[in-house]
Amino acid sequence: MYLILRTVARRVGGVVAECNYATHRLAELQANPERYVIEPDQAPDSYQVFLLLTSRKLAHEPSAVERSAGAAVR
Repeated sequence: MYLILRTVARRVGGVVAECNYATHRLAELQANPERYVIEPDQAPDSYQVFLLLTSRKLAHEPSAVERSAGAAVR
């Protein structure tokens, strides 16, 4: 009985964690200023526009050591 309860709790926790990640990722993508650029293939018109487009937090990619140990690249 205890094993079944623990398995169900782990799966529910996994679903909640995945939903939390998806919510944060969606908010991050919607707040991205590059999403609203009219001509994304063109260079920015000014240095200020460049700074605005690159002002967001950069995605962290695990190091080679972390990737070889099995860390997920998101």
